[in-house]
Amino acid sequence: MRFFVTGSGGQLGRCLVRQVGRTAGRTLAAAPSHAQLDVGDRDAVRAALDAARPDVVVNAAAFTWVDRCESERELAWRINAAAPGLLARECAGRGIRLVHVSTDYVFDGEASRPYTEEDRVAPRSEYGRGKLEGERQVWDALPDALVVRTSWVFGPGRNFIATMLGLAGRRRAEGDETALRVVDDQFGSPTYADDLAGWILRLVEGRGRGLYHLANRGVATWWEVAREALDLAGFREVPIERVATSEFPRPAPRPAYSALDCTKAEAAGVARRGWREALAAYVASADSPRAGFEENR
Repeated sequence: MRFFVTGSGGQLGRCLVRQVGRTAGRTLAAAPSHAQLDVGDRDAVRAALDAARPDVVVNAAAFTWVDRCESERELAWRINAAAPGLLARECAGRGIRLVHVSTDYVFDGEASRPYTEEDRVAPRSEYGRGKLEGERQVWDALPDALVVRTSWVFGPGRNFIATMLGLAGRRRAEGDETALRVVDDQFGSPTYADDLAGWILRLVEGRGRGLYHLANRGVATWWEVAREALDLAGFREVPIERVATSEFPRPAPRPAYSALDCTKAEAAGVARRGWREALAAYVASADSPRAGFEENR
């Protein structure tokens, strides 16, 4: 099976590339980064697909700067909404399977239990609206596509946990005992990008189609994730203050509750571990920023 991975420079893209490359029966036909392929450019997409001749395209490319989506709406819409539709149409014309990755931000966050694939969508941000339109354009062009929604992703590269560890490392180096401040009233499903990549490939090989939610087990607040990450990385002495979302006004509203129900994926053979176990694996991995702090201790 020949895979074409877009957005290969991102957290999920990097993990997909690694997992495809180390598994028998899978071949990486191409894995362009954003700099190498503009997924919103029809001619460029056509040329790339014709050159690579993949069996499966996994679209991990996205404009994920949530607040910038509010001010850079045209660019965000081009990447998050129009590009998935373009990819779907080009895949449909070539008989290529498509996997498109979406987000928990398609929900309004007013639920009190994890969202299922059948729950009503009502995005409150430009990022969420663009990603939802991307889903719709994929379905319109390629009804057999596989669309997966995920949330609170961490892995190689820029993410919330790396930011927290960076702040903790600087506080230790400077002898700063000031508490970090992290919101404790947003609830979601932390997801390890390496796990997510494996689940996607599992669904592909199982001929999965339709919509699936994919996230590590459990529900957490950002404060809980930050506290667990710092403890795992050896920063137990760094205090974290629990604060309300209202104390951090941002251009884009965040869902107050966006945990995902992944029962459907489990029924399809996806084995998920808890978010704490996944976080421990990430912090102990070569992708964790912890190594840099330990070298400077």
